[in-house]
Amino acid sequence: MLSILKKLFSSEPPTDFKALVKQGAQIIDVRTKAEYQGGHIKGSLNIPLQELGQHLSKIKKEKPVITCCASGMRSANARSILKSKGFTEVYNGGGWMGLENRLN
Repeated sequence: MLSILKKLFSSEPPTDFKALVKQGAQIIDVRTKAEYQGGHIKGSLNIPLQELGQHLSKIKKEKPVITCCASGMRSANARSILKSKGFTEVYNGGGWMGLENRLN
């Protein structure tokens, strides 16, 4: 409910994920390996949330990063972790299926 209210009253423009990908954004899927194998966005990198801290070197700091998961909860956590580790341009793409639809 809180996220719906934030979206309704937010002054931030919606993120253009398609444009970010055209600019070279990396899509990091933080679901488990089994979830990822069940379906994912082509070209995304699977780094489960609990392993993110150990695999930061696989993510380029100079490029935008879009995190995704099943619903948007883990990807929000991943965004916070990456921001705390010095990544400056990080976006929560939410659920991977919704993000995939926004990219097409």
